[in-house]
Amino acid sequence: MDNQLDDDKIKFKSIKNKISSLTLRAVKDLGFKYMTRIQSEVLPKALDGADIVATAKTGSGKTLAFLIPLVETVVKLQDELKQGTFSIIVSPTRELAIQTYTVLGEIISHHDRITSTIVIGGENRKKQSEKLSQGINIIVATPGRLLDHMRSKEFDYGHVKCLVLDEADKIFQYGFEEDLKKIINLLPKERQTLLFSATTSERTDALVKSAMKNDVTSINTSEDNVTATVEGLNQGYAVCETEYRLWWLHKILKKTQNQKVMVFFSSCKSVVFHHKFFTNYCNMTTLLCIHGKMNQLDRTTTIGKFYDSDKITLFCTDLAARGLDIPAVDWIVQFDPPVGRTARGIDKVGNAVLLLRREEEDFVAYLKGFKIYLNKFESWDKFSNLQPKLDMALSTPEFYNLAVEAYEGYIRALEVRKLKQIFNLLKMDFEKVAKSFGLKEKPDIDIRVGFSKKHRPRKRMASMLTNKDSKQLRKT
Repeated sequence: MDNQLDDDKIKFKSIKNKISSLTLRAVKDLGFKYMTRIQSEVLPKALDGADIVATAKTGSGKTLAFLIPLVETVVKLQDELKQGTFSIIVSPTRELAIQTYTVLGEIISHHDRITSTIVIGGENRKKQSEKLSQGINIIVATPGRLLDHMRSKEFDYGHVKCLVLDEADKIFQYGFEEDLKKIINLLPKERQTLLFSATTSERTDALVKSAMKNDVTSINTSEDNVTATVEGLNQGYAVCETEYRLWWLHKILKKTQNQKVMVFFSSCKSVVFHHKFFTNYCNMTTLLCIHGKMNQLDRTTTIGKFYDSDKITLFCTDLAARGLDIPAVDWIVQFDPPVGRTARGIDKVGNAVLLLRREEEDFVAYLKGFKIYLNKFESWDKFSNLQPKLDMALSTPEFYNLAVEAYEGYIRALEVRKLKQIFNLLKMDFEKVAKSFGLKEKPDIDIRVGFSKKHRPRKRMASMLTNKDSKQLRKT
């Protein structure tokens, strides 16, 4: 939650004259008494019907800031119209849509008449169409699938009075700009639009002009802060010898076994390898994993379990977890660089740590250029000896092959990384990397695989450029 002084805190009950008693009861049931800054600035204006552009960091409490006025729009319209689609929330990813839909369920839990549904890719389109034809009041959707249904005759969106664009900058980032323009053009012009974004750009400014009223209200709760992450978050990095990376992870998992943790890996195979090892050979039973190779049903089930649990760890790739903004995460562990999303998923005081090999420590200086400041966490020098467990696991052909694939996935991820002066494969000790996956010797892998021919000369020059680039980096 936002760090506000006690005497500055505004209670949710201060807006009791603007929202229904059932909504207020749901907020109380969720355990919220005081508003965050974004909530206190957005809610009064949004409940009065204003179009709002809000810039706020991950973890600022924005979800309630748009769900409450959206629900209240439906409450008012239900007195005039028995049924119909009155509100739509557009999310950039399926995972964020699922989380928003889950919180929405809590907010409308006491409203017996309000109906809602989620419309995302990977789910049965026919079933979605049947629900939409019933005039569901609130829809949470991803852009592509929503537009798909809007082109059909079964979906009547002519009564929509409130549109929420969540994480608008990511909607553009993930390539949904054209879909979003078409959605906006199809919806009724007489509506309220609430746009939330972590950053602003020329594209978001253009969207505001095309989608919103002339008297739009702009709210920025990020402008007074110099860092790009939530205040109160204890962000840092640890340096570990390459061959002990897995042992380091084991130590932090043991230390955080009674907390909620997200661990990011650079490849799907690495996620599966580490998940199977810790689950099957280290007796860690509260581990979940999510990656891009999973089907949508398994992904949805996993996210639901993680969302509902207080003591659990989720292994994931950065790609698979895009859009996740899960509340009450105690630790973010970036096991593989980059650290670009280190702070996401946390909306209270929490901790985040990036693990680096000694050769990668210059990455910390690079991040400062993006206003991401990391404290150095002293790495523990005593680890549990995992080699006997690794030997046991690797004695099975299936797990051995998984270790080789995880090793290869780690190398492949580094191949396409920028900042070759820091993530330099030509100077990497592959024997030590292999040991970090329990392997006694490095597998025979052609590190040129994954590069087009035009990139190979550049790769061969990476080592030559290292000293020059490193000197320039230290000057910045």
